[in-house]
Amino acid sequence: MPRIFVHAFSVPPDAIDVANHVNNLAYLRWMQEVAIQHSAARGWPMERYLALGQAWVVRSHFIEYLRPAFLGEALSLITYVCNLKRQSSLRRYLFYRPADQQVVARAETNWVFVKLADGRPLPIPDELGRSFELIPDEEDVLVTLGLRPAGG
Repeated sequence: MPRIFVHAFSVPPDAIDVANHVNNLAYLRWMQEVAIQHSAARGWPMERYLALGQAWVVRSHFIEYLRPAFLGEALSLITYVCNLKRQSSLRRYLFYRPADQQVVARAETNWVFVKLADGRPLPIPDELGRSFELIPDEEDVLVTLGLRPAGG
């Protein structure tokens, strides 16, 4: 069960905008998809949340675009959980291009845990909280994945 989740893919045609690079909405969609995949890998697939009548909803997103990405490029979308508070969690993302070893974007989502019936925030169940190892520092992620040398 990976504490750092990595999803490798190639940029598809439907992600390209009129400027011929990846559209901002594609980044947002990929962030949501990889968060769901990481949760499932940690033992919390969508079906488990639905059975509880509880799930995560987005409070806010932040994306910093550093370099453009283009059609057909190989990207690695890296995600990890930074913190767990009583009713919310901060998840971060790195869009990494292996070809030139560059981070093309970094992002974060503040997720809130809610009761699906009424959308009210709930305390994050202990079992769910224990399923995610917290990684507060991006540098630790890059070093752990071998994308940056230790101390470099």
